[in-house]
Amino acid sequence: MTQPVFIAAMGASTAVGRGAWESAAAVRAGISGFTEHPYMIDTAGEPMRAAIAPWLDIALTGADRFEALLFPAIDEAMAALSTLPAAGRCALALALPGPRPGLPDDISAVLTQRIARRYKSVFGSAAVFAAGHASGLLALQAACAKLRQGTLDACVVAGVESWIEPETLEWLEAEDQLHGAGPLNNAWGFIPGEAGAALLLVTERMARAMEIESLAGVLSVGSANEAKCMKTKTVCLGEGLTEALRQTFSLLPKDKRVTDIYCDMNGEPYRADEYGFAVLRTREHFESASDFVAPADCWGDVSAAGALLHAMLACTAARKGYANGPLALVWGSSAEMSGRAAAILVTGQEG
Repeated sequence: MTQPVFIAAMGASTAVGRGAWESAAAVRAGISGFTEHPYMIDTAGEPMRAAIAPWLDIALTGADRFEALLFPAIDEAMAALSTLPAAGRCALALALPGPRPGLPDDISAVLTQRIARRYKSVFGSAAVFAAGHASGLLALQAACAKLRQGTLDACVVAGVESWIEPETLEWLEAEDQLHGAGPLNNAWGFIPGEAGAALLLVTERMARAMEIESLAGVLSVGSANEAKCMKTKTVCLGEGLTEALRQTFSLLPKDKRVTDIYCDMNGEPYRADEYGFAVLRTREHFESASDFVAPADCWGDVSAAGALLHAMLACTAARKGYANGPLALVWGSSAEMSGRAAAILVTGQEG
């Protein structure tokens, strides 16, 4: 019998909060972190809009900015580790964006080196998943597999994103993805954001040793590849996301439906169409497929950090008493890349 996996703690740094609980409260209140970029101008001559972490100097760039977003989230999640696992029994799974203009080619190597220096006494191993929006769930899937096999006692699944590098913003505008008013901008584009996120996953034995009450259990994680990606001359019918959902729903008891949905829809029609097609094929597993939370309207699009932040929102909603029910679905689509993934969290008991 495989071991259950629990979310023991969480951490976050976003444009609307410097911690997990603060960020979740801001999203619940509908607070927007959107602001004008201090010096980037769009083709209409207007400041570009972005969701920028207000405590970070805009001059902080590259791996330094990613570190400033990521490390506080990891620290917050790890604060619950009152009992350290034995050597080699705790790992890190890191979610990163895929390659793009403005993102250093060595971002993965630099961040893992810095993580190794800072947390050398904690993490016995680390793995990187550079797959954009789906990468957090791909990292979660890999971590759960190791924990269920019994090869780990704990794993920090973390993700980080920052779109606000000038070269990246110029590329988004040229690709017709930047939300704005200029002739090269797209009314159905997205607001670039930045965030760090971390979840501390533990086995049941580790949870008992830590003497903590878990925030949620991870029931299932599914993943698949989509052949008809964004920016290709094809029409996406949601086959990849459908397969990821079906894998995830395969462990859902037949008499249960997901009650809460968190996703990375950001205003781009591709994502809405993809989800719509996938729901048509899996609608029997939803209480209400149209009743979802898409927090990109608060902290912007946060790509690789998104799914983990969405899991954080599900845990917070259950703990604060405003979840619709005990089963939360988190899904992510990498759109331009092939990755599609989903997870079901058991966040409470049915009354």
